[in-house]
Amino acid sequence: MSLQSDFTLNVSKLRPESVSESEKQLTDTLIAITAKGPRWYDVGAAKYRQMRENGETALPKPIRLEEGKDFNIPSRDKGRDIPCRFIIPEHGGKVEGVFMHIHGGGWVLMSEKDQDVLMKRIAEGANLAVISVGYRLAPEHPFPQGPEDCYDAAEWLVDNSQAKFGAPLKFAGGESAGAHLTALSAFHLLKSRPSFAFSGLLLNFGAYDLSMLPHLRNISKPLGVLTPDVTREFLNAFLPNTTFEERRDPSISPFYADLSNMKLPPALFTCGTEDCLLEDTVMMAVRWQMAGGEAVTKLFAGAAHGFIAFEKAESATEGRKCIEQFLKEKLGS
Repeated sequence: MSLQSDFTLNVSKLRPESVSESEKQLTDTLIAITAKGPRWYDVGAAKYRQMRENGETALPKPIRLEEGKDFNIPSRDKGRDIPCRFIIPEHGGKVEGVFMHIHGGGWVLMSEKDQDVLMKRIAEGANLAVISVGYRLAPEHPFPQGPEDCYDAAEWLVDNSQAKFGAPLKFAGGESAGAHLTALSAFHLLKSRPSFAFSGLLLNFGAYDLSMLPHLRNISKPLGVLTPDVTREFLNAFLPNTTFEERRDPSISPFYADLSNMKLPPALFTCGTEDCLLEDTVMMAVRWQMAGGEAVTKLFAGAAHGFIAFEKAESATEGRKCIEQFLKEKLGS
C-alpha cells in the first residue's frame, strides 16, 4: 500500500479536463466584457458607481426587489447611521435566525441595495431574516472606516436582532471583499461579545491576505472580472500609504490572525478554480481547520470570481445548493 497523505485536496477540480464547456464559455464572456471597460479606476469610483446604477457599464444593472426594505443601524460616530437593508421570507411568519450579509465590490463598489436576489434566496431557502450592511466605501473612506461599520452593525445585531426580527443573529457571510469583512467582523465579535457564538459563516471567494499571496501575484492569464492588476487598484484604494508588512497586520488580513485562541464558528468556504483568490480560500480554510474550527471547502471547476451571481452557470446552481444545505445543517445543529 502506498504512503497516504494526512492532508487531502480534490486535485481533480483543478485539472482542465474537469471544466465544462459552459464554464469555459462563461469565463471567455467575462473576459470579453471586462476588456470593454470602463475600469472604475479610470473614470473614478464615484462616477463608476453611478454608471453601474444607470446600467452604463459592461456589468449588469443591479436588481432591486420590492421585498427589500431599508433601515438604519447606529454607528459609533455620533449623528451618523449605517444604511442597511433587509429581506424576510414571504410567509411573514417567524424566522429561524438572522443572517448578516456584507457585500463585495473590492471595498470600493456596490452597496447594501445591490444584493436583493441573493438575499431573497437565502431568506427563502433557510427561513432567515437577511440584513445587508451598507458600510462606507474606499477611496473616500479607506481602512478602517468600512470595517468599523461592519463591527458596529454586527454588535447591534447581536444585541437587537431578537427584538427587531424575532430571532437572534446566527449567521454572517459575504462575497470577495465581503468575505474578508465577514471574517474580520467574526473575529471582532469573539472579543467584544465573548458570550455570543455564530452558527456559521459563509465565506465566498474571499481575500484574506491583503499583501497578496503568491498565486494572486503570479497569475498572468486573464480570469474575467477580477485580475491581479484590478485587485491591486482595489487594495491601494482601501489601504492607501501602507507597506507590504503593514498589510499583513491581523486587523487588516485575517489570514495572519492568531486563530489558536479563538472559538471559531463553522465556516463554508467556496471558490472557483479560475479565481485569482483561489489560494486565499484554500490556505485560510486550512488554517481554520488547524486551529480546530470546522471548515467545509467547496471548489468549483472552471468557475470565475463571483460565480454565484451568474444565474445560468452550473457552478452558480451548485454553489447555491451548497450554501442552502450548509445553512440548514447548522440551523438543525
